[in-house]
Amino acid sequence: MGGTQESGTEGIRGGKDGRGGLGHVLSGVAVAVGFVLFLGAFVWGALVYQPYTVPTDSMMPTVNPGDRVLAQRIDGGEVRRGDVVVFTDSMWSDSPMVKRVVGIGGDTVKCCGEGGRLTVNGKELDEPYIEHTKPEAGAAAGTGTGTGLGVASDTPFEVTVPEGNLFLLGDRRSASLDSRAHLQEAGQGTVARSAVHARVDALAWPSMTMLERPGTYASLPGGTSQPGPLRLQLAAVLAGAALVVLGAAYGPVVRVLGRGRRREPAGAR
Repeated sequence: MGGTQESGTEGIRGGKDGRGGLGHVLSGVAVAVGFVLFLGAFVWGALVYQPYTVPTDSMMPTVNPGDRVLAQRIDGGEVRRGDVVVFTDSMWSDSPMVKRVVGIGGDTVKCCGEGGRLTVNGKELDEPYIEHTKPEAGAAAGTGTGTGLGVASDTPFEVTVPEGNLFLLGDRRSASLDSRAHLQEAGQGTVARSAVHARVDALAWPSMTMLERPGTYASLPGGTSQPGPLRLQLAAVLAGAALVVLGAAYGPVVRVLGRGRRREPAGAR
């Protein structure tokens, strides 16, 4: 009797009844699928996104100097109002620049409307993402009412954006060299859509934060752009890592449980 019981126990441990063998197969499948998800998401991310380090403070408080951002590689035709884009224009700089799109072809962009706000086609924009000029400064300059949060720009302007071009501003309007600094040039400071090669989707360093699309542009024709696949890629990375860990842990867990059974008294039920 004792020999038969011991033989049966060894059979179960060795997977002779099929259950142990199936568990090892499933753990191997989990590890394999996990590696595919984990590595595949990284490769996918490398093809779709490009990291940039922002050296200036012109996009504060959205992006601080030294922040690392992830920008989705896109065609300039995909740009919508409110997007934070990476572009290169020889009239501005030989290096890539990061600014926010506030106007597209055909738009009339003006500052400032009542309350010191930016207007696009006569619609006042609520811009919670910008660092506002102090009310006193706006009132002294004669560009605003001196009430509320302040003015959206200390430089008054009105520009009709040529078709195929974009009007771009930094979020820190008081310290940004953007379209306002090029108003006297051809195109009144606008940049061709073809100059854009990426759209910022998230901050990657020092913290991982998704960049939300400003709702103030949603009611304008064309609306706002849709986020890229970054969230899906991150989910695939996490799921892949979890499957690898769980699959790899199966063997050690089974061995530990097996040792526990062997320590049980011979007469235990």
